[in-house]
Amino acid sequence: MDGDRLQTPDPTFVAGPTQVDRADRLAAAIGLGAGDLLVKRDDLIGLGGGGNKARKLQITMGEALRSDAEWVLTTGAPQSNHARLTAAAAARVGLRCALVLQGDAPDTRRGNVLLDQLFGAHLVWSGDATAESVADALEAEGRFGPVSRIPFGGSNAASATAYVDAARELREQVPDVRHVVVAVGSGGTMAGLVAGLGAEVVLGVDCGAVPDGRATVAALLADMGHGDRSPAKALRVDRSQIGAGYEHLTDGTRAAMSLAAEQEGLLLDPTYTGRAFSGLVDAVARGDIRPGERTVFLHTGGLPGLFGHPAFSGADASPSA
Repeated sequence: MDGDRLQTPDPTFVAGPTQVDRADRLAAAIGLGAGDLLVKRDDLIGLGGGGNKARKLQITMGEALRSDAEWVLTTGAPQSNHARLTAAAAARVGLRCALVLQGDAPDTRRGNVLLDQLFGAHLVWSGDATAESVADALEAEGRFGPVSRIPFGGSNAASATAYVDAARELREQVPDVRHVVVAVGSGGTMAGLVAGLGAEVVLGVDCGAVPDGRATVAALLADMGHGDRSPAKALRVDRSQIGAGYEHLTDGTRAAMSLAAEQEGLLLDPTYTGRAFSGLVDAVARGDIRPGERTVFLHTGGLPGLFGHPAFSGADASPSA
């Protein structure tokens, strides 16, 4: 494996700006005007099925390559988009990948779990313990040799800067953007966008991946040195879409997924982007987002998780971060 290891410490998984698409039919369906609603397609990033985690992994995988690591190790729920893209990124740069996933192995491997295997990841199931505690134990006992640990969701102060860069990219593409709507999981994507665009621009829709999305984003901003400019109380975080919990499909999410698919041929996932678009629909209904205000929906990916979600596949697996 060492002979195949990428020699550059700065891997490139995102070749250039992701496209921004108009969604006029969808805009009209939710009460906005033509040109008001745009979709930034980070779901179309080429690595491993696409999604926002690829931007962060350019930083965390670069850190792994600069270390003496032979393995990267991270955690997630069974249908973790982050875990899937970590496995793909490790394959791209020639590192081995261990994924500790919450709970027990499903009877049938679907969605992201299937892709984890295709990318050659070593899967460990945590059973009744937490994924983090199992990963801690594996790292402490040196099970995999030299390891670079990547945090849950790929989010820390360093990786969140990837979305500061993405915010600049978006500002160049849509100079008059008034609102950017994004799902909040482990918090790094929203934190980077807030640091780059300002708290008043970014509406984060909490998906329930962490106990308190607002506090998580605020802590990341503080670690990034932006806490004074964007304190927790200034953040726009919508917690109304969590429903019965992270792993459960809500009625609003199902409706948002159907609306986006039927009006634009746009596919959303049941854990993140479906919730985020449901939050956008509700924000328009409340008058928090109004016709004439240029609004960008950041599509963070997650399509493979649709095929592993029990509400759609019958799989014995939970959706994830």
